[in-house]
Amino acid sequence: MRSTRAIINLNAIEHNISIVKQLAPGCKIMAVVKADAYGHGIVQVTSHLSQIDAIAVACMDEAITLRNAGITQPIILLEGFFSDDELAQIIEYNLQTVVHHEAQVIALEKLAQKYATDTTRLDINEVAKPNHPQFQLIVWLKFDSGMHRLGFDDAGFIDAYQRLQGLGFISTINPMSHLACADDIQNPMSQRQIQLFNQVTTNITGERSMANSAGVIAWPESHYQWIRPGIILYGCSPMIGLTGSDHQLIPVMMLASQLFAIKSIKPGDQVGYGSAWTATRETLIGVIAIGYGDGYPRHAKEGTPVSINGKTYPLVGKVSMDMITVDLGEDFSGKIGDEVVLWGDELPVETIAQHADTIPYTLLCGVTSRVKFVWNN
Repeated sequence: MRSTRAIINLNAIEHNISIVKQLAPGCKIMAVVKADAYGHGIVQVTSHLSQIDAIAVACMDEAITLRNAGITQPIILLEGFFSDDELAQIIEYNLQTVVHHEAQVIALEKLAQKYATDTTRLDINEVAKPNHPQFQLIVWLKFDSGMHRLGFDDAGFIDAYQRLQGLGFISTINPMSHLACADDIQNPMSQRQIQLFNQVTTNITGERSMANSAGVIAWPESHYQWIRPGIILYGCSPMIGLTGSDHQLIPVMMLASQLFAIKSIKPGDQVGYGSAWTATRETLIGVIAIGYGDGYPRHAKEGTPVSINGKTYPLVGKVSMDMITVDLGEDFSGKIGDEVVLWGDELPVETIAQHADTIPYTLLCGVTSRVKFVWNN
């Protein structure tokens, strides 16, 4: 049986949470588990987050998956609701929502107006009725402090806040924003964003949230009452040029496979598609059962390290759909069947991302469904 697998160390998540708490003492934690918990398994990961104050997802499908799995913690929809129909599901599944544009405010106002005099019983199979005592919605109102992706400008933010305050079924309005350049401590953008967020929320009640993973590490001024760690929960650094171990984090995922063929080649022999690599000496080529069909990066460069028996060997030739080739040298002492680590404790995923001109997020999220996942407690 093909041995390519992703081994998920759930205990490492608990360790990483302890580091987060040290970095932002006293803050409430909204753990980000969108995109299948960054490729680690949304249900399995979230089941190990019982000590976390809230869970953040990107969309309704992710939230429903967690509720159906028995997750009872507060769940926040980071992208808000995509249609008016989702308002009923927000109530049915007891969710919180981000509000970041005018159409969402209008939808909430229409909902309040439609049922302004309705005192009938709440039917979760229909559009939820705001006057029902069970209907209490927590909203996270998003301010665009400079990323220019989602959120209201300063005037729009105040207007939306005042309008939402007038809707009786909204119990809480929490201001939030998002840092654009927090991974770069030399970039003054984060400080400008923090200052602008402070200015626009000076007279706003509610608990504030701004810090993503990089904000948690590098910008304590952005911590406020709530932090939103994502990639650091999974043991990776969000900072430019650093790895998780630089912050005492432990990688949660180990991507592993097997050495399943060894070939002797001589000078001038060429390896892989397009004959992209030519041997300059006698050497052994190791063939490993992983490729871009498993999520290993297609554009990993020559020299990208893999680890076999605790020693690294360089990638040679192009990455294929199902396999990669590495230069084992003339004196390789291992054997067919040896385990190969593509990233994990002994080989940071940040290093592989650098060799592939990408970021670790894409590698973790990109492991495909044909890879066997193993979750260890």
